[in-house]
Amino acid sequence: MADTRKKAAALRYDTKKESAPRVVAKGKGKIAEQILKVAKDHKVPIKDDPQLVEVLSTLDLHQEIPPELYRAVAEILAFVYRMTKKVQ
Repeated sequence: MADTRKKAAALRYDTKKESAPRVVAKGKGKIAEQILKVAKDHKVPIKDDPQLVEVLSTLDLHQEIPPELYRAVAEILAFVYRMTKKVQ
């Protein structure tokens, strides 16, 4: 039977300190709900991409994303940039 609980992952990318984004939180069920709540509370844009979350969930916490995910994550970062520009 498939796991139908909500999943979430959070990324951090400090271009001055890191060469690639890192997974800083991940989880399913109540943990995913808490990740989403913290993001909403801090007005962090949220992008619903179940396939990417599935892949990010396989990475270790604080692990840089692998090169094969750069394109997908770049699309997320572009989305976040557009959303934060609208808010300002």
